[in-house]
Amino acid sequence: VSPWDIALCATGTAVAGENALVLAVLFYTPSLRAPMFLLIGSLALADLLAGLGLVANFAVRYLLRPPSEAAELAAAGLLLAAFSASVCSLLAITVDRYLSLYNALTYHSERTLGFTCAMVLLMWLLCLGVGLLPLLGWNCLRDQSACSILRPVTKDNAAVLAVTFLLLFALMMQLYLQICKIAFRHAQQIAVQHQFIATAQATSTRKGLSTLSLILGTFALCWIPFAIYSLVADSSYPVVYTYSLALPATCNSLINPIIYAFRNPDIQKSLWLACCGCIPSTFSSRPRTSSDV
Repeated sequence: VSPWDIALCATGTAVAGENALVLAVLFYTPSLRAPMFLLIGSLALADLLAGLGLVANFAVRYLLRPPSEAAELAAAGLLLAAFSASVCSLLAITVDRYLSLYNALTYHSERTLGFTCAMVLLMWLLCLGVGLLPLLGWNCLRDQSACSILRPVTKDNAAVLAVTFLLLFALMMQLYLQICKIAFRHAQQIAVQHQFIATAQATSTRKGLSTLSLILGTFALCWIPFAIYSLVADSSYPVVYTYSLALPATCNSLINPIIYAFRNPDIQKSLWLACCGCIPSTFSSRPRTSSDV
């Protein structure tokens, strides 16, 4: 048994458990029914399935005897669908944050729960279609020379996935830059209206920049190296390179709940109530502002 596969399986187990906790909090807390929390739930569900996909891939490779091509393709399809949904959910959260600042006055009337549900459903149908591609014949099991580092995905299909991912990341980066500009403008307007001192405004904008850097930096460090490598490499490259880049990419699903869920004050409050039935006196209930990005 490869230690890399054991590491991926362990990571998948941790990812599944962590994101299951996020889904449980969202499901059992009636107050968390806003469109924003629906998008966080979509991200948690995608990462949960990604973790289960890693465990299923390990089971198919080492526990299933005799080996089954259908099971291998199904496990690969689950991973493709889950990670596609995870990236698309991150993009949806980015778009939602942008609209909440750009159309602050009409956001709550336009972004209804029904509209968000429809968009999430459409997104998941698209990602499930991507996951079905290996089962529909888009695989290299009959021609090993056509395999990419993402076996059983072919080199051409892996290149398409990598380019699509890089384009989505570029779009996310552009949206977050626009979010940062709008947040700075809002912070300046608030500072003028309320005559805040300059240091208070500087602290607010620094927090926004740190949040922006955390989101984009984590996402880029986890996924960009793996995407570029899958674009240029093929199955003849040493497998250790693939494992060493795939493991950080899967860890992004372990970090997502920390960035998007556990840092949210409403989810923090629900977690405290679920764990100990109380809210700490030091807990801050300050409402989220545009400066927080």
